[in-house]
Amino acid sequence: MSKLQLRAFLYQLAAFAVLFLIFRYLIAAYTGLTGIWIPMTAFVIGTIIGPKFQAVRTKDGEKLFMKWLFIKGIKEIQ
Repeated sequence: MSKLQLRAFLYQLAAFAVLFLIFRYLIAAYTGLTGIWIPMTAFVIGTIIGPKFQAVRTKDGEKLFMKWLFIKGIKEIQ
């Protein structure tokens, strides 16, 4: 695993973790869901809404890209 692939994985993990915790709290506080449905719903929402990071080898070298639901197109990070 290259340095940029590791960085993409860590960015992906951090973004999902933050979104999961936020949505878990919001779902628990403002809906009538109980038990396993609270983290399950937060997992699905965090997976759908979270940005996707990917390291790609190009002719110019390896680069890090991000795609997100709220940003049109693909953004180059590095």
